[in-house]
Amino acid sequence: MGDLQSGAAGATISYDDFERVDIRVGTVIEAKPFEGARKPAVQLWVDFGPEIGVRKSSAQITKHYTPQGVIGRQVAAVVNFPPRQIGKFMSEVLVLGFPDGDGSVVMIGPDQKVPNGGKLF
Repeated sequence: MGDLQSGAAGATISYDDFERVDIRVGTVIEAKPFEGARKPAVQLWVDFGPEIGVRKSSAQITKHYTPQGVIGRQVAAVVNFPPRQIGKFMSEVLVLGFPDGDGSVVMIGPDQKVPNGGKLF
């Protein structure tokens, strides 16, 4: 791994390090409240196109989004982390976002429609 300082803003990494994180765009095709989650969350099914397919994720996005409101939205996600068991739900990708002023998640995605499965570069 490159010269990475833990938690330091602006820490330098090599381009090879960046390329190892596979960030793709997908469209949310299904979403529902995550019943029984410790923190309010939404279960998402995201279509990343024919190469990757549909993957599941759990996202703590309930402050700014409703399950119905995210269907059809394009999101960015890390698709090459190992699956993670969250309660009775297997999360397969990490949907990306930034914290708002209160620390709640604001999802990121393209500002124009792009083909599902496109890789961030």
